[in-house]
Amino acid sequence: MGNIVMSNVLITGGAGFIGANLCERLLRNGDTVTCLDNFSTSNRENVAHLLGDPNFTLMIGDVRSTIRVDADTIYNLACPASPPKYQIDPVYTTETCVLGAINVLELARRTGARVFHASTSEVYGEPQCSPQPETYRGNVNPWGPRACYDEGKRCAEALFYDYSTKYNVDVRVARIFNTYGPRMHPDDGRVVSNFIVQALGGRPLTIYGDGMQTRSLCYVDDLLSGFEALMSGPSVSHPVNLGNPHELTILEIAELVIDLVGRPATIRRLPLPQDDPTQRCPDIGVARSLLGWEPRVAVEDGLRRTVTYFAGQLAASQPRRDRIAEAAE
Repeated sequence: MGNIVMSNVLITGGAGFIGANLCERLLRNGDTVTCLDNFSTSNRENVAHLLGDPNFTLMIGDVRSTIRVDADTIYNLACPASPPKYQIDPVYTTETCVLGAINVLELARRTGARVFHASTSEVYGEPQCSPQPETYRGNVNPWGPRACYDEGKRCAEALFYDYSTKYNVDVRVARIFNTYGPRMHPDDGRVVSNFIVQALGGRPLTIYGDGMQTRSLCYVDDLLSGFEALMSGPSVSHPVNLGNPHELTILEIAELVIDLVGRPATIRRLPLPQDDPTQRCPDIGVARSLLGWEPRVAVEDGLRRTVTYFAGQLAASQPRRDRIAEAAE
């Protein structure tokens, strides 16, 4: 067996849903991990259990400012990712995407680090083809309510490849499709967390539009395996889609969640938000051929694990809510 090379890893946005899961995985692998986060949309509790690990450092900071960390591997995950949160302050979202990319790339340029960028399927906008391959250039509204995120991520991709061309920075870019699993925030506005929290609380499940729009759900463990495959392999000169090619309608996802929660539930319908994509499905042919990667966790199994996680979180928070209610009486 060859020698295992450990890394000094910086994860920007490391206290977020995907970031916290990545921190845990890399620590298990024996890496030294620095988590940089300003907690604007993430949750400190996601990484609180890691603070006693001597190989873990929590750094409170903002990627919009210069970053000074000794790292040979960088994962750039910092950005509000749910529509309700990134639309609260669209200027902040754009700055995080663009200035954050520049600061991360400047750090990689100074240190010689290999740097991963978490892009998004939202760069495809409202697609005119499905599934979406990496060669599809997208159909994005550059001035609508989602533009801060969609165009911010598109600009960040351009910066990553410009730094690769001009400064020979070793960059890896993944376009992430809908991902779910433990450590999602219950109020982040994503379809899986919305449905599970509503179903566990005995509330109607909110569906926007007719519910026939589609999503492709990838369990977070599978996604992180894709990250590792992309970062450990040879250089790739273009973005790579990471997601589950199994397409489901929003109604089908709601029905799966209702079945797994095991409680009767009703559906509440609201108008479809502006520029909300009606179809989202990745073509993962490149990931299969170049990385040998594809999702392994069935949607039903991943949703069952996620329901169990949220049930535990809600049960743990109930005594606190009861104490608050008692104090208010």
